[in-house]
Amino acid sequence: MLVPEYVDLKDKTILVTGATRGIGNAIARNLAQQNAHIVFNYRGDHGRDRAQSLAAELEALGGRATAIEFDVTDAAKIKSSIEDFIKEHGPITGLVNNAGISKDQIVLRLKEQDIAQTLNTNLLGPMLVTAALSRSFLKAENVSVVNISSVVGLMGNPSQISYAASKAGILGFTKSYAKELASRNIRCNAICPGFITSDMTEALDDKIKESYIANIPLARFGDPQEVSSLVCFLLSQASSYITGEVIKIDGGMYI
Repeated sequence: MLVPEYVDLKDKTILVTGATRGIGNAIARNLAQQNAHIVFNYRGDHGRDRAQSLAAELEALGGRATAIEFDVTDAAKIKSSIEDFIKEHGPITGLVNNAGISKDQIVLRLKEQDIAQTLNTNLLGPMLVTAALSRSFLKAENVSVVNISSVVGLMGNPSQISYAASKAGILGFTKSYAKELASRNIRCNAICPGFITSDMTEALDDKIKESYIANIPLARFGDPQEVSSLVCFLLSQASSYITGEVIKIDGGMYI
């Protein structure tokens, strides 16, 4: 698949949360091909080996890569890790809030801890990371924040009440942040992927896949590379007059 080139992303320092798998991994790899400096988080000793492996992969693709340790729900660790990075490497001027989880369950079986974990990871986390970076954003140039939401946040979905609520919250956060900081030339946009090819979709029964695809006008699942290309566009100056937008990438599923 063709990877669009954005020359202004070369050497741009961009933090991507949840970069070790799925859409986040595709975003990190695309940015590496743009010769960006990708900063990504990992959690604890169990994530260190994977982080080192990913950093090597990204550098082989042409980027710089730095792994920093924090959980997106730990405000103190986020702040200290980001401050330490900025002191050593300089400002971060791009942010992709991608880390997320889903604990699907019908409403009658919802557990308080599952609701809390979903909302904390998917909504509180992006807000904490963005807040921790905002003071340094004020001193930087051409800052762009991209929040990964979901079409489920727009249309709802059975058995995904917590997930849908968290992703809908991302949209309100995006628009408010965009309005608050537009005067400082800090942009913030959200994208809403539909069904994107992943380990989870590959594991689906063929009949279930067919039923999903029947509701997608383009008659296929999306590719993570298609999502990452949109993210790169929004991070680059090619989208310099776009802020506060919610952009669907769903093959026409929710028109």
